[in-house]
Amino acid sequence: MSANPIPPLHLYSVPSDQAAAPEAPPKRERPRTAWTADQLMAAEFPEPKWAVPGILAEGVSLLAGPPKVGKSWLSLGLGLSVAAGGHAFDSVPVQGGPVLYLALEDTPRRLQTRMGKLLGGQKAPAGLTLVTECPPFPQGGVEAIAGWLDRNPDARMVVIDVFAKMRGQAPAGVSAYDADYVSVGYAKRLADHYGIAVVLVHHVRKAGSDDFLTEVSGTNGIAGAADATLVLKRARGKADGILHVTGRDVDEAEYALQFQAASGAWQMLDGPASDHTVGDTRAAILRYVRANPGAKPKDMATALPNVDADTIRRTCSRMAADGQLTKDPGGRYYPDTQSRTESAQEVSELSGCPGTDFDQHEYPGQSALELSGLSGANEAEGATT
Repeated sequence: MSANPIPPLHLYSVPSDQAAAPEAPPKRERPRTAWTADQLMAAEFPEPKWAVPGILAEGVSLLAGPPKVGKSWLSLGLGLSVAAGGHAFDSVPVQGGPVLYLALEDTPRRLQTRMGKLLGGQKAPAGLTLVTECPPFPQGGVEAIAGWLDRNPDARMVVIDVFAKMRGQAPAGVSAYDADYVSVGYAKRLADHYGIAVVLVHHVRKAGSDDFLTEVSGTNGIAGAADATLVLKRARGKADGILHVTGRDVDEAEYALQFQAASGAWQMLDGPASDHTVGDTRAAILRYVRANPGAKPKDMATALPNVDADTIRRTCSRMAADGQLTKDPGGRYYPDTQSRTESAQEVSELSGCPGTDFDQHEYPGQSALELSGLSGANEAEGATT
């Protein structure tokens, strides 16, 4: 009887269409890790490879969010897009390449059903390998993933859904922070050695926070060891979610997303995320002020005939208090501080945006902390104060 406790690995059971014996994987040289200062400044390094330009770069990215927010739909959709070389979020062009998706909480039937919805009749990409079983990182998981990457040297992304299934037992005698750091370090070594994006699907704490990084479940060692952190949060207004992104090679940004229930796909909405997390009245005012910096409430009332002037005045005042607009001593409103120093001629002329309804009330069960820093969007702007 074998002493190896690791069960047979599904990764090795993926059938191959090649009749001949596969070629030996290319030998990878150990990356250089030390230079003198002048050598380092003279060295030329390739730009980071992107699985999803601007959002997922090579390295380890945490994709965190509350339960049932749609993380698995999002990550599976990204896997299909990258494997096929299509458009992530239905708008961001991506370069195609093999993708390994570890769906460790799903069954083959569930994956088939979800992919059927996401594909919408299109052919499934052969470049996406789906796996439902894999041992934890310290018990053979690293070697299993490395073996797949060796057989797929053009791979662009590995998705692990969920991270908790792969991290394994914490080393004895270490702090919780160190244990979390070590667990992400397994994925980090794979990402750096093979130059790919590794996405770890994870959870957030129950309690919200003004800083989305502190919402990642576990200690700060998890986010600290990762190269980038993406947090998907429920939103209000026209967006179904806001994807908060920050990282070492990724600019900090927020993206408004909408979930298409019929197809299971997450789509990126146009414009700043704040336009989609506030009610209709605030969104219309934001659009008007961006096109006409320095506008006064009476100007907005003329351009937004469906909203009365008193509501616009009160809403602008609240938006200034919430940091969504700035106001000068003359009662003029600007979208941000920088625009106050720019002349109207320096601002591109945007088409007017009609206003419609009053701000929406908050959705049940959501806290003000889920507003991505925008407080007060649950007010009924048309109500008397």
